[in-house]
Amino acid sequence: MSEDGPDLVVVGAGGGLVAALRAAERGLDVLVVEASEHFKRGNNTAMSTAMIPGAGSRWQREAGIEDSPQQFVDDVMRKTKGTADQRLALALSNVSAPLVEWLSDHLRVRLDLMTDFSYPGHSRSRCHTVEGRQGGALLDHLVRSVADEPKIDMLIPARLTDVSVDEDGAVIGVSVTMQDGSMEFIPTRAVLLATNGYGANVEFVSDYVPEIASARYHGSEYSTGDALIIGVRLGADSAFLDAYQGHAALSKKATTLVGWATVMHGGVNLDLEGRRFGDETTGYSEYAALLAARPQSEGWIVIDRHIYDKCLAFNDFRQTVDSGAAAWADSAEGLARVTGLPESAVLEELAALESYARRSATDPYGRTSFEHELVAPYAAVRIVPALFHTQGGLVVDQSARVLKPNGQPIDGVYASGGAAMGISGHGAAGYLAGNGLLSALGLAYLAADAAADSV
Repeated sequence: MSEDGPDLVVVGAGGGLVAALRAAERGLDVLVVEASEHFKRGNNTAMSTAMIPGAGSRWQREAGIEDSPQQFVDDVMRKTKGTADQRLALALSNVSAPLVEWLSDHLRVRLDLMTDFSYPGHSRSRCHTVEGRQGGALLDHLVRSVADEPKIDMLIPARLTDVSVDEDGAVIGVSVTMQDGSMEFIPTRAVLLATNGYGANVEFVSDYVPEIASARYHGSEYSTGDALIIGVRLGADSAFLDAYQGHAALSKKATTLVGWATVMHGGVNLDLEGRRFGDETTGYSEYAALLAARPQSEGWIVIDRHIYDKCLAFNDFRQTVDSGAAAWADSAEGLARVTGLPESAVLEELAALESYARRSATDPYGRTSFEHELVAPYAAVRIVPALFHTQGGLVVDQSARVLKPNGQPIDGVYASGGAAMGISGHGAAGYLAGNGLLSALGLAYLAADAAADSV
């Protein structure tokens, strides 16, 4: 790095690494500041299922799937009931295909288009992922790429505590706190806040998303809203602070993700009274709050051998079953015994599910997608609701520049991922699979280009 400091400071070594790599490709010197020594396994990118939407990608074209950024925006607006920021949704939709192709071509990330099932709300198969469908593999690749890039330095562990601006409001440097408590000022003209949202901040969660406050937080302990606090201090605007990604499929025993592929392939959720309580296919995010409202805020995912075999494509699912979290039964009566659920309720629900799958009856909750009839042997995993990450944050423009309430950018300040407002509208129901990772990687990519263009 030069005596004048790096051209760009990236705060957060998750999706922010995309910004570091893209900025280095564009010729900038970059410093990555990361608070956690264990970020490779403990940040939200690592905990994701590595689903990256790419609307109109070459993988889709090769598979004969017609898609476009506008189609993706339409899906976002439909899922959010028109409440998402359409301007930002279009910007991320436009960059989604170039992003996945850049990851493949420039970083040599091996990506495949997921076509074996569709997540709720996506009208096209557009989620691209890595082998094993786990974010840790994606993050490992980004970390290796950073290590091979001489224009990128990393400062770990160190925590951003302030961003300094001059009399005109332009960034002149950042302050970080080192592990020994000492402070260091790093001069720079640009900073990307990629520190995720406020999911680990109990007070913020209680204030902004109280309906999920009792759920287990399944994300980085460093996602405490630092970017939001610092951004507001700089005069930034914020939006969609009530938005979040929940999940109704976290194993109680293993604290690993069971995954919603279990449901989309035909599985169901039962509460502790042995009853279904909604249309599971509406989405795993909004279903978390429904599960949290059930007795003891727990339940079971019930699948069969056919679904089990299909879900083995996910590393998270394999880790869950390898932990012994799946209980097997050769009959409906056996399922009631191994789960401790009321036998009469289990028998009634399974009989009803058979009639729904055969189209001889209509599901009272409105579910129409039953991939096949559940047949013994059954597997059940006890689940608890979880908060994965928040989706509201600093208001940004199409270049990831942080904006003031009057719409003017703060010169040199960018935000991505959970540090920025997302495209999931309000609450949990608007979340589409991949929204979080697209915001993390896509806004980081856009921020790097904007920073490079301003030099």
